[in-house]
Amino acid sequence: MAVYTDISDEDLTAFVARYDIGEVLSCKGIAEGVENSNFLLSTDQGQFILTLYEKRVDADDLPFFLGLTEHLSARGVPCPIPVHARDGQVLHTLSNRPAAIVTFLIGMWPKRIHTYHCEELGRAMAQMHGAGGDFAIRRANALGVSGWRPLLDSCGDAGDGVVAGMTALLHAELDHLESAWPTDLPSGVIHADLFPDNVFFRGEALSGLIDFYFACNDQLAFDLAICLNAWCFEPDGAFNITKARKLLRGYRQVRELSGAEMAALPLLARGAALRFLLTRLYDWLNTSENALVTPKDPREYLKKLRFHQAVRGPGAYGLD
Repeated sequence: MAVYTDISDEDLTAFVARYDIGEVLSCKGIAEGVENSNFLLSTDQGQFILTLYEKRVDADDLPFFLGLTEHLSARGVPCPIPVHARDGQVLHTLSNRPAAIVTFLIGMWPKRIHTYHCEELGRAMAQMHGAGGDFAIRRANALGVSGWRPLLDSCGDAGDGVVAGMTALLHAELDHLESAWPTDLPSGVIHADLFPDNVFFRGEALSGLIDFYFACNDQLAFDLAICLNAWCFEPDGAFNITKARKLLRGYRQVRELSGAEMAALPLLARGAALRFLLTRLYDWLNTSENALVTPKDPREYLKKLRFHQAVRGPGAYGLD
């Protein structure tokens, strides 16, 4: 269960009293999520999400994250809205942690991915990219291509204990990506973590995007590359081109991709696979046995990386 910090009843009551959201009825920890402590907060006026930001989240980034969701929501993107306290602020302190309350979104994340999920996601992502175009605050992508070398170096040769020869393979791949990585593609605000558990649906309709705590400024097509990895592989590791085609079709219904973006997609998909492989490998090697969250297996993304390495053009993802 991903609740790292407990809250006393007295502290919770005093914290909620700063807001005009009614009397606390219950506050239950939420198992999903690995970065922060999240609670389903119920009051006599409705349901909310209470988040305590743990040490892995830089408090200086919180105005970007919270301001972004407020900005996107005002432009029609379904995402949680920060609740302002009576003093006008959205960020306060609870149990010695920065904390905020956001609105509750109705929906469920899909445990089994269908093609209609992918098309809905593509449309919503393109809408989000457009809506974020005039967001004034900027945040660099700490887990972009410039951040992968330090992450890999911090793992040393320990990856070879996970898969024989992994260290040399990752260094060779990173050498290639650093030399070939595009720098002139259309850029803006991206979510950077649109995995299925961060996307809610009601029936076949997308109802919300959540967990913007990796959001940043980067090349827009990199968000698509992340989703090709997260949504378009089957549990057995096979790539589903129909899901990829639907994802890209939905996106292009709202925002057309440039020729340069289409040509770069195989390389961006390799980079996205490497990014999540590296963070999973780091957590795999550095998470204690007593941790509250089980680290995810990096070998899943090694298989995905090898698939993308064999791709010879954007047609492999269903693009014409």
